[in-house]
Amino acid sequence: MKSLIVIGVILLGLGALLFYLNDMAIDLRVIYGALSGIGIGLIIGGLVGYVSKGNAVKEAHLRNEFKQLQKEKADLEKQRLENNLNSGSL
Repeated sequence: MKSLIVIGVILLGLGALLFYLNDMAIDLRVIYGALSGIGIGLIIGGLVGYVSKGNAVKEAHLRNEFKQLQKEKADLEKQRLENNLNSGSL
């Protein structure tokens, strides 16, 4: 995701640089606009992807913690049952 942002910034900067350095003898506004548009799109896409990946990682971490807690609860219940059976047989 970060590489998309870097590429977007480079393309946006290239479009702006070409626009301001050209003496406008050749009308290349379409190229400048395309470079800038692609750059802005990649920047926004990279940011959205980065945020959504962060949310997915947090959700996966919470899911794993919940599964671990369920396993621990089941193990504790087994131990409690074993302790009750052992103490009851004595």
